[in-house]
Amino acid sequence: MAATNGGGPALFSEEELLDVSGVRRGENFVEVTCGCTSHRYGDAVGRLRVYASGDLEVSCECTPGCREDKLTPSAFEKHSGRETAGKWRNTVWVMVQGEKVPLSKTALLKYYSQLHKSANGSHKGRNGRLSHRDEFVHCTQCGKERRFRLRSKEECRIYHDVLAKPNWTCADLTTDRVTCGDEEERASRKVLRGCSRSTSCTGCVKCVCFGCEICRFTDCCCQTCVDFYHNSKE
Repeated sequence: MAATNGGGPALFSEEELLDVSGVRRGENFVEVTCGCTSHRYGDAVGRLRVYASGDLEVSCECTPGCREDKLTPSAFEKHSGRETAGKWRNTVWVMVQGEKVPLSKTALLKYYSQLHKSANGSHKGRNGRLSHRDEFVHCTQCGKERRFRLRSKEECRIYHDVLAKPNWTCADLTTDRVTCGDEEERASRKVLRGCSRSTSCTGCVKCVCFGCEICRFTDCCCQTCVDFYHNSKE
């Protein structure tokens, strides 16, 4: 089995990945061969990447020309043509000693599970509410970065919709009277993003959220929101 690149700590022990096929270790991720079986189309094979953050990404290799990359396991399950989609923890598998073993029966979901526990409880600021740091978005017209506060569900929705708009400009702002002619925030000011742990934090478990009921929306049809609410019911 390959050693961890970059000399960082291993995400999984040798025992946890024993006999798992296609293991490749990176500095902050582990990658393995995965797949999902459709009775009609057969096996769709891919590469599952497990990050220390808890994020899961699948690069599909179902056909030589497939360009589906960075899929969530749920999206990969749908892409495979699985007839009873909706239980990716049990339908997406890895090969262990030549046998297909569901992800739910491996150690590969331990960081994913910790991430969702964090989103449901420990990811809170001083006031006990779920905490999200401020984010910045570039205006496609003037090129300046504009700050978005994410303290409430309404603010999170504004930011969420902005990310979905590829040609967003300052003129699209409805809550702040900011125009392309206004100065961009100074770099010294940008480092202050509202983390409850440290004012100059560059991202930690206290201020970086990977999905919760404040920043995900039941009436949004984007893949991120659909996957979040679909997975939370499983």
